[in-house]
Amino acid sequence: MFSFILRRAVTSFFVLLAATVLMFILAVNSGDPFHDLIELQSADRESRIAQRTAALHLDQPVAVRYLLWLQEVGRCMIPGGAECTLGLNRAGSPVIDQLQTAIGSTFRLVVVAVLVAIVLGVAVGLITALRQYSTFDYSITFISFLLFSMPLFWLSTLLKQYLAIDLNTWLADPQMSYLGIAAVGLIVGLIGAVAVGGDRNRRLRVFAIVAVATSVTFYLLLISNWFKTPGLGPIGLFITAFGLALGLTALLAGFRRRRIVYAALATAAVGFIGYLVTQPLMQDPNWGIIAGLAVLTLLVSLAIGHFVGGPYARQTRNLTAVIGLAIGFFVFIDALLGAYPSLSRKNGGRPIPTTGSSTPNLQGTFWEINLDYALYLVLPTIAIMLISFATYTRYTRASMLEVMNQDYVRTARAKGLSERSVIVKHAFRNAMIPITTLMAFDFAGVLGGAVITEAVFGWSGMGKMFTDGLNNVDPNVIMAFFLVTGVAAVTFNMLADIAYAFLDPRISLN
Repeated sequence: MFSFILRRAVTSFFVLLAATVLMFILAVNSGDPFHDLIELQSADRESRIAQRTAALHLDQPVAVRYLLWLQEVGRCMIPGGAECTLGLNRAGSPVIDQLQTAIGSTFRLVVVAVLVAIVLGVAVGLITALRQYSTFDYSITFISFLLFSMPLFWLSTLLKQYLAIDLNTWLADPQMSYLGIAAVGLIVGLIGAVAVGGDRNRRLRVFAIVAVATSVTFYLLLISNWFKTPGLGPIGLFITAFGLALGLTALLAGFRRRRIVYAALATAAVGFIGYLVTQPLMQDPNWGIIAGLAVLTLLVSLAIGHFVGGPYARQTRNLTAVIGLAIGFFVFIDALLGAYPSLSRKNGGRPIPTTGSSTPNLQGTFWEINLDYALYLVLPTIAIMLISFATYTRYTRASMLEVMNQDYVRTARAKGLSERSVIVKHAFRNAMIPITTLMAFDFAGVLGGAVITEAVFGWSGMGKMFTDGLNNVDPNVIMAFFLVTGVAAVTFNMLADIAYAFLDPRISLN
């Protein structure tokens, strides 16, 4: 593997070098860098022109300017050397400061959306492939093509109106008539019946159960004032912990081996006890404490799987680690929701913002500040996620249908393996190979920012940095953007090649 990575790194270096030469030539010839100063009548016109000439080396040939920029990049690669600036922008400020702000904003905006889209898209695509030509399959296909063809700016505008403005108004005084509650239950029941499928009687039973359960739950949430003081609480976390343990065990291991089931339930019990014990630490922590608790959760979960799993220790460790981290995630979400009432008062009762990336000058606890960040992510994350969801759903469905017809899948069934083992261990693993390629391009692309989304929601990320650099004819800013996206592209493609070898043993890195 080391030799493969070394070869790819050397090849990628020369590819990037050639690409930066071409990009630099295009950037410096994209317009007049003095277009905003030519008609200036003020007395400092000449001094400003001289300052910009010195900052961008406009008095040097293009080849020399490129070598000077390459020298600045080299300084950033040598630890402990000269100050890393990546050159100066047209205002004479280091580009590295602008890049750090932009890339942090883009990470917060886009990475979450892509991860959610991958998880939901792959899961739904897998289900539609297993239930080919069912009502659920046709419904998801229709929704996917609808989302894929929908203009992002129009979708973002709809989200602003109906998921922010109208919802904020309702959250100020959350009330609903009995007819409205029943309508919510009927809609969710219909979705549940379509998702579960089966014959007519089964669909009717699922529809009735889901509709009644949803209506009763929604009514209880309203009368308990949950929408103003949300959270899971001890009872909710207890149910969530054991529900995750049973659900993930059914999905990843099955219930035939008792030791695995016992380990899963023990992990849920220890996770709930850990939630109760760590309440004082979770009042106003920092990211160091959160990371430490996550590591401790992982180690304890692995220990439970190792000692309880017995002859199935390896499989059990993997399962208990997933269960432990999932429970920890919901504990984090519960603490985050606990800050909602105080943050809502500070934001004037409009919890879901429509523009910007954070509340200016917000003073609050760890949970209030991070909940504020999370709420600003709601609308742009949903907008990006819905578009990407359609792509992952379609690719996963097509890949799974191709794999399910292979000889080794039929052989696995003929050997008497359970359907869960056939799907999870044989078919799905091989179906992930083309999806891995898509993920690599997607993760590399998101670092370039979502230009339209950032413009609609007022984010200052990589996309806005690039467009501003083009409009202002600012080559060093453009090159900083290209450097990040180019390195990300070659890195994630190399990681995809490595992932192929883990997914399919027949693929060799040599």
